[in-house]
Amino acid sequence: MARVVHSYDDPDRFVAGTVGEPGARTFFLQARSGTRLTSVACEKEQVMALAERLDVMLDEVARRFDREPAPQVGVDDTDPLEQPIEEEFRAGTMTLAWEADSERVVIEVFAVVTGEQAELEEADPVTAALESEESEVFIVRISEEQARAFARRAVALVASGRPSCPFCGRPIDPEGHICPRANGYRRHVRE
Repeated sequence: MARVVHSYDDPDRFVAGTVGEPGARTFFLQARSGTRLTSVACEKEQVMALAERLDVMLDEVARRFDREPAPQVGVDDTDPLEQPIEEEFRAGTMTLAWEADSERVVIEVFAVVTGEQAELEEADPVTAALESEESEVFIVRISEEQARAFARRAVALVASGRPSCPFCGRPIDPEGHICPRANGYRRHVRE
């Protein structure tokens, strides 16, 4: 069986978004070109790491190639994810690269490795890499402007979740929070 590749070159839209209420949200990466739509489920930490690494990489590109960072053009995309949201796969490993010739950011998101594949990866990484050609991958090539806009939206999206405990930094649920820094004493959210 061949690898399934969901590839987008200069998509009309590439965003991170969520479904659900804070504390029970599912995060997605979503790309659209015309009527074609791909949604990949991922973890909040993956979205944040991707946003942070995009900014770091683009700052480094600007420094190395002695160029000004791309200016923010237009209004950021704050619209919800497009419907219907049909999860293609759950994100595992992500890679990030800069194509200097085309001046494009390349984001690759590979399906999470489970079961026998994970065991094989631990035992024999070389064979596992060859056999992983059967998994799915989501590839997006975007401009620097699109990448910066994605990063801004992703940071705002993650920040819009549950507030953090000032003592331990963990999220506070609406019904309260058991803080490990307070020896398990329940700190209630006051209304």
